[in-house]
Amino acid sequence: MFFRQGGAGTPPASVVVFRAGPVSGLSIAVVLRLGQRARPPYLHPMAKTPAGTPQNPGGAERFNEERAAYTVSSAKPDLEGGVQAIREVVKVLKPSPGVYRMLDTRGEVLYVGKARSLKARVANYTQIAGLSGRLLRMVSQTRSMEIITTNSEAEALLLEAQLIKRFRPPFNVLLRDDKSFPFILLRADHAFPRIQKHRGARRAKGNYYGPFASAGSVNTTLNALQKLFLLRSCTDSFFNNRDRPCLLYQIKRCSAPCVGRIGEADYDTLVRQAKDFLSGKSGAVQADLERQMAEAAANLDFETAAILRDRLRAATFIQGSQAINAQGLGDADVFALAAKNGQMSVQSFFIRGGQNWGHRALFPRHTNDVEEAQVLADVMLQFYEEVPPPPTILVDRDLPECELIEAALSELAGRKVRISVPERGDRRKLMMQAQRNAVEALERRLAETGTKARLNRELAEFLELDTPPQRIEVYDNSHIQGTKAVGAMIVAGPDGFEKGQYRKFNIREAQTNDDFAMMREVMARRFRNFAEGEENPDAKQGGHETLLPDLILIDGGKGQLSSVMRVLTEIGIADEIAVVGVAKGPHHGRDGREVFHFPDGREKMLPVNSPLLFHLQNLRDEVHRYVIGAHRAKRSKAITASPLDEIPGVGPARKRALLLHFGTASKVRAAALEDLQRAPGVSATVARKVYDFYHAGG
Repeated sequence: MFFRQGGAGTPPASVVVFRAGPVSGLSIAVVLRLGQRARPPYLHPMAKTPAGTPQNPGGAERFNEERAAYTVSSAKPDLEGGVQAIREVVKVLKPSPGVYRMLDTRGEVLYVGKARSLKARVANYTQIAGLSGRLLRMVSQTRSMEIITTNSEAEALLLEAQLIKRFRPPFNVLLRDDKSFPFILLRADHAFPRIQKHRGARRAKGNYYGPFASAGSVNTTLNALQKLFLLRSCTDSFFNNRDRPCLLYQIKRCSAPCVGRIGEADYDTLVRQAKDFLSGKSGAVQADLERQMAEAAANLDFETAAILRDRLRAATFIQGSQAINAQGLGDADVFALAAKNGQMSVQSFFIRGGQNWGHRALFPRHTNDVEEAQVLADVMLQFYEEVPPPPTILVDRDLPECELIEAALSELAGRKVRISVPERGDRRKLMMQAQRNAVEALERRLAETGTKARLNRELAEFLELDTPPQRIEVYDNSHIQGTKAVGAMIVAGPDGFEKGQYRKFNIREAQTNDDFAMMREVMARRFRNFAEGEENPDAKQGGHETLLPDLILIDGGKGQLSSVMRVLTEIGIADEIAVVGVAKGPHHGRDGREVFHFPDGREKMLPVNSPLLFHLQNLRDEVHRYVIGAHRAKRSKAITASPLDEIPGVGPARKRALLLHFGTASKVRAAALEDLQRAPGVSATVARKVYDFYHAGG
């Protein structure tokens, strides 16, 4: 429904009501709409928009986080206007379960909440006397709302977590470390299934085992599993084109089914054993291997006995590296929270089949004025948007609405999920271990944050900045005699490198061996949206194009620095950003001394053992690593490129047909039109395109 309220200088309040089915297959329809104007694009909750925008669930996280910060800083607070807008919404709400979104003047999401009764819950925001400071700030920026009704409160809880992860609102608790977790995938779409590491959506047919806490832990387990079960890890194309065993067979990490060294029935036995082992039946697998080894030794087949012995050692290694007090737990996750100095840490343990598959410390954001138990509940719900919930979840405190959370996770998992606080026995010992890890992780985090804050203060003092920089951008370029030139930008914030903000620039114009021209092109493209008198088409996208850094570090000396200042001056932002050039010092930098060049011509140096110098060198080295990697990737791509790739309108199949017929690209270039037309699979139209491309002059 659309309702609008007039008022001088106040945007109209609006509410849109939707009906949602089950969250897993969400279907939304507008129930009723009143008003004259068309519905703004930002009020389509599931609309397809360009990648990188907060509206897109698959958009890049970096844009959503920056948009959240931008929303808070740019909205004009008006508590009375916010309360009045919410009151207009309450008039049309019903006491049904659902999810609501608070929107600011631009339609950006400020807060996502769920309710058993939407009417009662939203009405609470008009009682400002009972609101915390955080909620008062939110209400003061609210100008409209968006409502989605659901069939149950459990569905509303799941949808709330989904929308929080999508929009990353500034007034919700956010699980920042929500990168996808790695799994082990045992595929089921081949006669000889492949075992591999997997990230992302679980679309491939097969059995998934995880999550693992890190890529390192899953790689270690995979290596041991290859020794234990000799399952193939190669791609199907590699498998289909082998005529002799590869190196993995020689080092006893594969049974070589590609060349018939093992039959399908025996390979199926290995696959079954792997499934049993990964599902927690490791004891039965080990007993079977021990029996086979004893039989081989009794039959004097010592070579087979040695292979089985090595496989048993691999099984022992996996169990030893995953040892933890998890007997009888089966599949379970453990969560413990620690809080200190306004920051919180949530330690998570992953137990699968009674084995420890790793642990990770999570650091939620926007936790001020939020109860610790509520923070833990919010973190868990967002965490299980990416990871399937296990049957058992152990927590270190009672959660608000624990039964509702259990119902929501059970619906998400398709089976019963139970949340409990262990009081005694092995489970209590495991929880105490998780609590110790949470405290230690938070202390490390605080120590690192304190060190970085101190370095930032020293950096501001050394570079004569008014305040410590919150966003530092470092630039460099890489090329070989002007060819395959690439520019790069890395970003560092108060908490370290912001790798989601990194950018590469393929140099298009300055293709000569001119570092200065390349740097000018990179700067012009990076800051083109800030040119005076130009519209900013990306202003509502929340991208890095809308953000000005506090400090720019240039890898180079006076020449590169003057090139950058020239571009920034032309754009009109030279006075808004501090710019410093970092050049190699005496003896070409071999003594570890860098010279820092300022736009006014001054130069500064730091002592060799200065922590600040190490920090700046780390920034410089990071941009070196990033730009050189981008340059190497571009060179590698060029090596495998074909001259036929440049012909417009000719796809891979026809390029392959031309190369098979003529042998080389040079012969395709020299072929007459009639010869091109006689090539199998090449039509007269395609032949004409190829001929005209190489004979543009007739």
